[in-house]
Amino acid sequence: MINQLLTNKKEQTRFIRFAIVGAIGAVVDFAIFNLLAVIFPDGKNIIFQSISFTAAVISNFLWNRFWTYPDSRSKQISSQLTQFFVVNLIGLGIRTLIYSGFEKLFLNIFTPMTALPLSAETISKNLALAGAIGIVMIWNFFINRIWTYNDVED
Repeated sequence: MINQLLTNKKEQTRFIRFAIVGAIGAVVDFAIFNLLAVIFPDGKNIIFQSISFTAAVISNFLWNRFWTYPDSRSKQISSQLTQFFVVNLIGLGIRTLIYSGFEKLFLNIFTPMTALPLSAETISKNLALAGAIGIVMIWNFFINRIWTYNDVED
């Protein structure tokens, strides 16, 4: 699969589209995450990132189904959504672990810096989320290509 991604023009286009869809999903993710953090300042960030993640998954599924993989039509949409959601649920588990570790790491780095334009907590939460999203995007692309969208030609 990695070799095909490197050499096959169609797979390269799919990866680029998947990444663009992922960027759209990241905007959805960050917007909802930060909105929840502002509305509920004493809330649990882990819960907020789970909610924002779910909204991003729905957005990503729709974009990927109709734009990245328009030739993937031999599977029922409900079946494909289930597969996509399972892959992303596993990704959420990976992401939550990464987010927790990164948030603590970045908080330790940025807390001593008093001249920051944003709070150390805001910077730490967003950097942790960005790092977790980036890592999980790679997982999601390969597993979804192999399982969810395996009905498209290489």
